[in-house]
Amino acid sequence: MNKGELVDQIAEKADCTKKDADAILTAILDTILETVAKGEKVTLVGFGTFEVRDRAAREGRNPSTGATIQIPATKVPAFSAGKQFKDKVVNLK
Repeated sequence: MNKGELVDQIAEKADCTKKDADAILTAILDTILETVAKGEKVTLVGFGTFEVRDRAAREGRNPSTGATIQIPATKVPAFSAGKQFKDKVVNLK
């Protein structure tokens, strides 16, 4: 499902126009992005949590030469599915 199809589904379920559904979805995604970019968590009960995680520095290998390289520490976005989301996926038939 792409964003356009998601907007169509939201408009149908919320009984609103596609324009309104697109504006709402865009606002939600922008808010989540801005909040996580500040280092804060966004928790949607039953759905999941968006957060920033620290990835430690580590040693890697250059695939071309096989030489050892140092990969620096970094921050990465992460999503943890909530219980309701997990249960829904596990019970797919």
